[in-house]
Amino acid sequence: MKIFWKYIFPGLYGLLVYYTIRLLADSSSGLRFWHRSLGLNTVEAACSAIMGYAFMWIFDKLFRYFDEKQPVDFSYKRIASELGYVFVINFLIQNLTMLPMAAFTDDGLQWFDAVDINVIPLLYALIYYGVRRSHLFLQAYVQNRLQLEKITNDKLQTELKFLRAQYHPHFLFNALNTIYFQMDEDTQAAKKTVERFSELLRYQLYDQQQTVSIRTEIQYLQNFIELQKIRSSQKLQLTVVFDKQLHNEQVYPLLFLPLVENAFKYVGGSFYIRMQMSRVGNELSFIVENAIPDKTRFARNGGIGLDNLKRRLELLYPGMHTLTTETKEDSFSAALKLTFN
Repeated sequence: MKIFWKYIFPGLYGLLVYYTIRLLADSSSGLRFWHRSLGLNTVEAACSAIMGYAFMWIFDKLFRYFDEKQPVDFSYKRIASELGYVFVINFLIQNLTMLPMAAFTDDGLQWFDAVDINVIPLLYALIYYGVRRSHLFLQAYVQNRLQLEKITNDKLQTELKFLRAQYHPHFLFNALNTIYFQMDEDTQAAKKTVERFSELLRYQLYDQQQTVSIRTEIQYLQNFIELQKIRSSQKLQLTVVFDKQLHNEQVYPLLFLPLVENAFKYVGGSFYIRMQMSRVGNELSFIVENAIPDKTRFARNGGIGLDNLKRRLELLYPGMHTLTTETKEDSFSAALKLTFN
C-alpha cells in the first residue's frame, strides 16, 4: 500500500487533474480530445504526471515541516497557514507546467483555459489536503480533549481534597470542645472520648475519593453520634434508625456527616433529633430532622458543612443525587438521596 501512495498515486493525481481540465476545455471550445495527435496528448499527459509527482513531493516536505514545528496543534492559525501554502504552491506549479502547454497547443491560450488551469487543480489540492491532514487534526483534537479532561479531573480532585481538608478542622473543633468540658467533670470519661475521637479521626484520614461499604459509614456515624451525645442536653430525644438490609452498598465517605453535625449543632426547642437511613430499589435515602427554638430562623444554606456537602455531591454524584432542606416553625429537616448505578 505504501508503494501505491508513494510511487503510483502522484502520477494518477497529475493525470486526474489534466483530464479534468482537458474535459472542461474541450467542452468550452468544441474540440475533441481523441481528435488530437497521440504524440501531443502523450507529452501533455506525461508533463501532468510529472507535475503530480512534484506536487506530492513539495506537499510532503511542507507537511513534514509543519509537523516538526508543531507536532500536535489543532488551531485555525495553523490550518490557515497550511492552506495559504497550498494555494501558493498550486498556483506556481500549475502556471509553470500546464499554462505553457495550453499556450502552445490547439488554438492558443484562452481565458477559460487560464481559469480551468488555476481553479480545477486548486479544488483537487484542497480535497487532497483535507483527506491527508484529517487524520492528524483528528488525532490533535482527541489529544486536546484528553488533555482538557485530565486538567478538569485534576482540578476536581484538588477541589475534593480541599473540601476534605475543610472537614477536618470543623470536626476537630467540635470534638476538642467536647473533651475540654469533660476534663473538669470526668477525667475517665474524657479519656474514653479521646479514644473514640481518635477512631473517628483515623477514619477521616482515609482516601475520600475511594468508596467504602455503607456499613462502614454507618459505624462511623454511630461513633460520631455517641461522641455528640456526651455534650448534648439530657433533654435530648434521639431516634436513630439504620436499615438492617444495608450492607455492602458502596458510597463515598463522610457525605452524611454534615447533616448529623448540623442536627446536633442547632437542636433546640423541644430537643429532638430523628435520623433514618433506608434503601428502596437503587436509591439510598438519609433523612435528618431536628427541633429548633421557636424564634430561630437559620440560614441553613450557608456554613462550611452544608456548602462542602453540596459541592462534593456535585463532583461525586453528578445527576445522581438530591439534597433538600426545609425549615418549619419549630423544626428543620434535610433529606439526602443517592442513586446507585
